[in-house]
Amino acid sequence: MDMAFWFVSLACIGALYVATICARPLAYLALCLRRPKDLHSYGSWAIVTGPTSGLGRSMAMELARRGLNLVLLDLDAANLQETSDAIKAVHAVKIKTVVFDLSLVATPQACVLVVGDEAMGRLREAMDGLDVGLLVNNAAVNTPGAVYLHEADIERFVRMIRVNLWGLTEVTAAVLPRMLEQGKGAIVNVGSGSTVAVPSFPLYTVYSSTKRYVATFSRSLYVEYKSKGIDVQYQVPFYVHTRMLSSAVKAKLRPWFVATADEYTRTAARWIGNGPLCVPGAAQKLQWCLTGFVPDWVHDWYRIRLHLQHRAVTRAARSGSRDRGHPVPTPNDNSVGPKIRG
Repeated sequence: MDMAFWFVSLACIGALYVATICARPLAYLALCLRRPKDLHSYGSWAIVTGPTSGLGRSMAMELARRGLNLVLLDLDAANLQETSDAIKAVHAVKIKTVVFDLSLVATPQACVLVVGDEAMGRLREAMDGLDVGLLVNNAAVNTPGAVYLHEADIERFVRMIRVNLWGLTEVTAAVLPRMLEQGKGAIVNVGSGSTVAVPSFPLYTVYSSTKRYVATFSRSLYVEYKSKGIDVQYQVPFYVHTRMLSSAVKAKLRPWFVATADEYTRTAARWIGNGPLCVPGAAQKLQWCLTGFVPDWVHDWYRIRLHLQHRAVTRAARSGSRDRGHPVPTPNDNSVGPKIRG
């Protein structure tokens, strides 16, 4: 009797575990069958941080294709102008730009051209009078890439934290009051697969830690503001072809494993407003589901080996550039640029 009891108990636990894992693709299928939300129901303007390359640029293009006017925030005025011109060339939308280096948030240097104003004042001024209904916090840094903690200049990690954590928090806090006044809005925080798919992300430790903050931040805001008409969502891309992932590392990845920025954002825009967490894209959703069957110790073993390869490839590429007399590349260094995925 005891043997039969334990056998049935373990079988039930196993069945519940498998059912939990299988619920992910079923939820994704249900979304595919559902009509996407009309983003205009939130408002006619969207704010996108880090819009000049990678996922940020693709998302800005996708939102413009859907007819939303844009406020674009980036540190480089020339890049902002080029992005704005490129969007206007194919979509009849209004665009405002804000030059702001998120790595200077919470520092004495976070001042603006107008004496006496704070840096965030420029964003608030740009939003004045606009029907802002959507914020996409895309900006992030992953400098200096795959390294041991003791190998990197600590100031680079501090800069990463300012952009990925403090900058995102302050931009969100600046936008929320207007959404509360309107009683509607949507906030999308772009994260990383390192926060939901694996127990550790060695050699990218500080980066993945900042993204875990964003995950908790997003979920808590979702609970806080859902009843006030504001949808907060944490979107989790896995590997995506952006500058955040160096070309040397991309060459080591299988093509089916890495989505293009446009492929990702087309699906990501469809998910906006549908739940607190999503992994856009069928292939990336499959990767997420499969990781759930792997024990933590296997993840840890595999990740340290894979990321040591990333470290070796990047160091070799930099060494080759030095030998040829070329400037040493600094991949993943863009204070409001796109993100690494994985």
